[in-house]
Amino acid sequence: MTKRIGTRAEYRWFLAIPTRWMDNDAFGHVNNVVYYSWFDTAVARFLMDTGALQPLASEIVGYVVETQCRYFAPVAFPETVTAGLRVARIGNTSVRYEIGIFREQDDRAAAEGHFIHAYVTKATNRPTPIPEAMRAVLARFLAETA
Repeated sequence: MTKRIGTRAEYRWFLAIPTRWMDNDAFGHVNNVVYYSWFDTAVARFLMDTGALQPLASEIVGYVVETQCRYFAPVAFPETVTAGLRVARIGNTSVRYEIGIFREQDDRAAAEGHFIHAYVTKATNRPTPIPEAMRAVLARFLAETA
């Protein structure tokens, strides 16, 4: 059974990311590991841009504990992709972020995946509940299907 490909309308926050010459591999398209870098960049920028968390200044930090990516269409330099992000689940100490990578003006994703962050206190490296202020920001981007 194949899962359907997501569309831009299903995501809540967007970030344009230019591809780089070095992103292409020997096959002439963006290498699969670059997609994970885009996911990481999208989540970090989302947290900073929305005020949910300032990773360098905060007393807590999100550790990536699970990732996945499904690829549907190739991307190649010199395209600019758009990363769409939605919050799929807010737990007590963790958040599941889902990211779609869209080519130029395509409505359907070229790739989709997720990051799960487990939040810990930097000083102790122990799990910590997500602060209420952060939870309120995340809730604004919660996917309708979550």
